[in-house]
Amino acid sequence: MKKATVRTFKEAKETGEKLTMITCYDYSTAKLVDKSGIDSILIGDSLGMTMLGYEDTLSVTLEDMIHHSSAVARGAKHPLIICDMPFLTYSTGIRDSVMNAGRLISEGHAHAVKLEGGTEVKDVIKAIVDAKIPVCAHIGLTPQSVNAFGGFRVQGKDEATVAKLFADAKAVEEAGAFAVVLECVPAALAKKLTEMLSIPTIGIGAGVDCDGQVLVYQDMLGMFDDFVPKFVHQFAHIGEAMVQGFKDYNDAVKDGSFPTKEHEFTMDERLLEDK
Repeated sequence: MKKATVRTFKEAKETGEKLTMITCYDYSTAKLVDKSGIDSILIGDSLGMTMLGYEDTLSVTLEDMIHHSSAVARGAKHPLIICDMPFLTYSTGIRDSVMNAGRLISEGHAHAVKLEGGTEVKDVIKAIVDAKIPVCAHIGLTPQSVNAFGGFRVQGKDEATVAKLFADAKAVEEAGAFAVVLECVPAALAKKLTEMLSIPTIGIGAGVDCDGQVLVYQDMLGMFDDFVPKFVHQFAHIGEAMVQGFKDYNDAVKDGSFPTKEHEFTMDERLLEDK
């Protein structure tokens, strides 16, 4: 299996080959994703909700991201590994932003970072790219801005937000981002943005015409049912299988059917005489 890089993304845009991205937050899951042929793993700050039980992504720290990213990097050898820059790690100045991105690479062993925003973060993107760190941008619904948006809302439903998305897309491309995530953007608008840009678009709730797609793995495997977004298709129902497995284990231990002889180790029982 060929190793995916930022060049893989560039070549896919040029040839029209679709790109695949999936979230992942731990070593054992990363090993499974590694066998699947998926192009890219995103260590998303969505781990705040899916792994840590927060209501949103705002409580996730840089140390959280480094911890999970390094675990994923130990398990996945073929996908391009992209790590989210969490809330307030790229909004306190260029130097802080570059240093924090650098930690995700040097300590988290990611290959690239992702940050949210468009025109307002173009200088930050350029500085990180100038430091030789690849950047994936993220526009549309940006979860770290949930309070500013007044909730999780589809972006691009009126003239002002359509204009903002076009400006944001151009800004992140010009700043040097190698790709851009479009989240909760009407499909027709995402298609226009994809056609306009020379860098690949990765959609999540943005229609089929994006250059690639990303999903949270717990969502697409039916493992996280607190809320299932409209744009999620459950490709498997692993959550149900896990619950049944846990129940079967619980029952087997309590009724004495597990463990059996085949699960035991033997010894010379004469060693127990006179004990």
